[in-house]
Amino acid sequence: MPLPVLSFDRVSKRYRDGYREIVVLENASFDLDQGAFIGVWGSRRAGKSTLLRLMAGVETPDTGVVRFDGRDMGAMTQVERERLLRSEVALMATDDWRSRSNESVVDCVALSIGSNAMPISEARRLARRALDRVGVTAYADELTRSLSLAERTRVMLARALVREPRLLLVDEPALVPSLVERDALYELLREVGEASGATLVVASEEMAPLHGAEVVMSIGDGDLCSTDERGQVIGFPGGAPMVPREP
Repeated sequence: MPLPVLSFDRVSKRYRDGYREIVVLENASFDLDQGAFIGVWGSRRAGKSTLLRLMAGVETPDTGVVRFDGRDMGAMTQVERERLLRSEVALMATDDWRSRSNESVVDCVALSIGSNAMPISEARRLARRALDRVGVTAYADELTRSLSLAERTRVMLARALVREPRLLLVDEPALVPSLVERDALYELLREVGEASGATLVVASEEMAPLHGAEVVMSIGDGDLCSTDERGQVIGFPGGAPMVPREP
């Protein structure tokens, strides 16, 4: 039986806010199988971003273990975790847009691959292919500063996909202002997840981006609850594994 692509084993995370202790996650356990589409719902500041950052290895738990493909991410060195984020894991947060002055869209994507051994011509070829997958090939040679918010979001998705990750984490795609563009983006996320075979985790305070997820986790006050497509509760912290996407 193949290992889950990601596992949480009794994971807890807390923050200090002055004299207060904020519990983001308390004793959470679950497995994510390869190819699953998982939604994470919660109100603003409920802990969705922290949960995704724990999944990506950007943050480490206070207690418990997060494993990627059976490997304890907390036991990895900083260099090893950074290498993982440049290859097998991609974390996309739509409000983290960054670009260099006078940078073209294709170079913005190409430079995200992060391999010094790869010729820039090959990196640009892969970048154009990723841009085509997200429907913005027409903007490949334009400057990133000219893009709309919706176009930037698609370029950020291309930056994530160009690495061919096994785990794709998307934090709050609902920031795109146009409802039409939002719906198109949500459909694109589902399509690229299915086509790539990656495990897709989308976190949002709205339910629309999570449509079609086999399992939806809800997070709040440190608790994590999971429901399947029928809305049936299938696990609380320490509970059920996540189901894979149907072939």
